[in-house]
This record gives sequence, structure tokens and C-alpha cells, in this order.
Amino acid sequence: MTTPWFINYPKNVANKIDVNRFDSLVDLFQQTTTKYKQKIAYSNFGAELTFEQVDELSRDFAAYLQGKLNIAKGNRVALMCPNTLCFPIAMWGIIRIGAVQVNVNPMYTPRELEHQLNDAQVDTIILFSPSTKILADIIDNTSIKNVISINLDDLANKGLPYSPVDERLNNTIPFIDALAQGQSLELFEPELCQDDLLFLQYTGGTTGLSKGAMLSHGNLIANILQYQEFAKNHIHYGNDIVITAIPMYHIFALMANTLAYFTFGAKNILVTNPRDMPSFVEVWKNTRATMFTGVNTLFNGLLHTPGFEQVDFSSLKLCIGGGAAVQQAVADKWQQVTGIKLQEGYGLSETSPILTLNFGRFSEETDQNEYVAGIGVPVPNTDISIRDDLGNRVVQGESGELCAKGPQIMLGYWNNTEATKRCMTPDGYFKTGDIAMLDNKGFFHIVDRKKDMINVSGFNVYPNEIEAEVANMPGIIESACVGVNDEKTGEAVKLFVVTDKTLADHNINEQDVIDFCRRGLTAYKVPKQVVFIDEIPKSSVGKLLRRELR
Repeated sequence: MTTPWFINYPKNVANKIDVNRFDSLVDLFQQTTTKYKQKIAYSNFGAELTFEQVDELSRDFAAYLQGKLNIAKGNRVALMCPNTLCFPIAMWGIIRIGAVQVNVNPMYTPRELEHQLNDAQVDTIILFSPSTKILADIIDNTSIKNVISINLDDLANKGLPYSPVDERLNNTIPFIDALAQGQSLELFEPELCQDDLLFLQYTGGTTGLSKGAMLSHGNLIANILQYQEFAKNHIHYGNDIVITAIPMYHIFALMANTLAYFTFGAKNILVTNPRDMPSFVEVWKNTRATMFTGVNTLFNGLLHTPGFEQVDFSSLKLCIGGGAAVQQAVADKWQQVTGIKLQEGYGLSETSPILTLNFGRFSEETDQNEYVAGIGVPVPNTDISIRDDLGNRVVQGESGELCAKGPQIMLGYWNNTEATKRCMTPDGYFKTGDIAMLDNKGFFHIVDRKKDMINVSGFNVYPNEIEAEVANMPGIIESACVGVNDEKTGEAVKLFVVTDKTLADHNINEQDVIDFCRRGLTAYKVPKQVVFIDEIPKSSVGKLLRRELR
């Protein structure tokens, strides 16, 4: 195994660690809640929960699930909730009885929810009250028997708006009532090991029905420890304050914010609706945040929100971008406004998720880290292999599919052996579907998603490159491009653009955008069509949804 990237590891970071230190996440949870007992674990709308309260409340909820609903080890329980104080309490309650948490996006359509509940064979769902209408539309087509509803004000007690449960749902129990009933019940915590299933993380719905990535206790423990080792110089145990705006049901925030930083004793500031940018900025103004995770669209949105530049960033030490490529123009502006570099990471739901991180490259000459663009290097105990369409390793510097092996790789897809076989190489590497390359300095770079590639007259065109170039154009907030049929070239580039309407002097037209692209892109990459729209469609975590533009 050739590992030209080890040269880029920080001097005191090991490239191999023991990921078998804990039998299960419950072991890690108990160690954490004992150590940081009186410290604040989670904050939302100004309400706070200590680590001790997280321990007590999750015990009560676990006892209710086990004692009243007879949920046993291995049973699947769906959690369909945005970032509220109830999410981690429900999550740890599910984990402590050895059940499997099925993470569900509260913004799902009825069709998407029905598929996921039936595929995961779920009979109990914990969900946000505004999402009960979605469930009510399809509950008769599922095996759901138990419905527990969460309100925005639950555990916060701030008089926040109340959303009634859809009247079509009978025998729904409020989350608060479930906690109260659990107080008087005993809890019998089963013996768990690293091979036990922890999460079903659904993914891949862009090309058909979504698949449930089976993530074990061992997968998540490994990724927490891998991140802990690689980021050891940036972690302040018991003192970090983390802003959690990415949804906690998304694998990035689930592992990094909700699990890893919890075990580091950090205070998590939960942002329930990050799309409300003015409110988000107000939260930040009242928070001495030391660490922030985000996606490119989130960083870009904050930078375009009035008042963000007035935030005091003096306590901010680390910002990590993931979920999608961080554009250089956005990273440059972020550093200009906050004084902090955006460090990029890379991973997928199937990889728990972190495969690589980019904390720069240590220079012997300057005795400090130098910034290098890209997704960085594999975290400890992880190997990455770039391969061609025949499965052969390509030489360093050439592009191919990024394939990965490590203890954070999923067990497989739930009830889908064929899909599991298709995504693995004969020698045990997971095929990510991303086109990447390893440069001569030992850093990895994502070129684009394999399925988003546009073929123009036989030339491969990657949307990321075009979107990154357009991000440099004054007056453009964001863009996304797709391939469209073209009689002459097979496919052509169609670009969708959102302009900054607050700038009256930027009356940008189609030709302006094309002319700008011609200055920085070779001819076949220049968009043939430019469409101006009010908003680029995005996923709940902020990924551009190119399939909707198609």
C-alpha cells in the first residue's frame, strides 16, 4: 500500500490508531456524561441541558421505549426531527436500548417517507409535530403502530409556537409525556458490541429509491476516534462551543457535532432553522463559538446576510466544510470576513462519514502550516485508491473513481445485497462514485460526481469547475450547471444563476455570464445556455440538487 499522503500529517498525529477502545457508543456516552456532568451539552433558543440531564432524560426515554412499547435490541425506530433539544435525548434513548435509529428528513414528501419506513421495517416513529401531516398521508400504507410527537417548545419551555398533531393520527403520545412515563420504569441496557447495528442512514435517492446504509457502533466509534486523532491540535476538551446548523439527522452533523463533539465535552448550540439567515446571524452574535461545521451554500448564505460581518469572531478557531465542494471564492471571502480558513473534509453517508480532512501542509522552511486546496488526506486507518472504469489503480496525478477502505465503511445496504456488491471492489474497497485525483504533493482533490459529469464533444466537463469559476463573478450569489442534449456536441452546458438583487448596478445578462466564463474556461466548458432563477434547489443540508434543475 503506497501512502504518499503520510508526509502531510501533522507531526504529532498518528496514521494508525486503536479503534477498539470502546465496545459500543453507550460506553463512550457513559464516560462522557460522568466526566462533564455539570457542563452544558446542548443549547437551543436559549434553553440548556447539562450532560447529566442528557443522561437522565435519555434514560427515561429509553425506559419508555423498552417498558411501554416493548422495543428490543435490533428493532428499528425512526427519528424525524430538526435540530431541537429533543433530538439528542431521543437518539441516546434509542441507542441505550440497542435499537437502530432510522434518520429521517422532516421535509420528506409522503412518497419518500413511505418508502423509507417500509424499507426499514419500522413500527415506531418519533417526529416533529409539523411533519405529522406527511405521516398521516401515508400511515395506512406502513406498519407504523407507535407515534411520538415532538413540539418546538419541548424541553425548551420558552413559549415557542405549538403545532397540533394531524387529527388523522390516533393514539399519538407527546414526547414530554413519554419522558414522564419513563421516569417510573426500570431500564435494562443490553450488552452491545461494535458489530451491532446503530443507524440506518438513507442515501442515494438521486438515482432512484434511497438505500439504507448500515452503520454500526464500530463504524461511528472509529470515525469519532479518527477525527479526534487527526484534529487533536484543534480540540479544546470541555471548552469548545460548536454551532450546529447542519441538520443532526444528516451524517456530517450526526457524527461530528452530535456525537464527536459531545464526547469532547463541547457545548452544542442548535440552530433549528438555518434557512432563516437573519435569525441565524443573531444566534452567532450571542455565541462565542470556537468551532463551526457547514456546507458551501451555508457559508455563502451567511456571507450574504447583513450583519454577519459585524459578528465578533475572535473566539473562532476551526471551521470545517463538507457535504459538497467548498468553492474557492466562498472560502476566500469567509477568511476575509471571519479571519479563519475554511478547512475542507470529504466523506459520505456510507463512510460514517469522514474519509479525508484538509488541515494544510506542514512546512519545514516556515515551521507552520501552508494551505493546499482540495479535500486533504485520509484520516488514520484509512486507505484511498483512485481507479479507472476497469477497477485498475491509476497513476498519481490521473483522475479516476475514489475508492476507500477503513473501519468507518458501512456494513452494507439494508436488505440490498445487490447494491452492496455493486459498490464494493473485489479487494474490499467502497466505490464512492466521485471522480478524484491525488496530486504530486500527496493531497486529494474531488473533480466531480461521476453521474453529474457532462460530455461535450467527447470531452468531460465537471459542473464543480464551472460553478467555482462563476462564483468569482461580481453580482453572482450562486450557480449550478447541468448537461442538456445538443445536436452538435451531444451534450452542452446549461447554467442556472442567482444574482444579488441588492446591487442595483449589477444588471447582469446571459452574454455577461458567457463572456466572463470565456475568460477563465476553455471553449467547450463555457455554458451554451444561461438561465436566471430566484433560488437554486437544495437538499435540507444545502447540497445543490442538480437533478431538479434537469
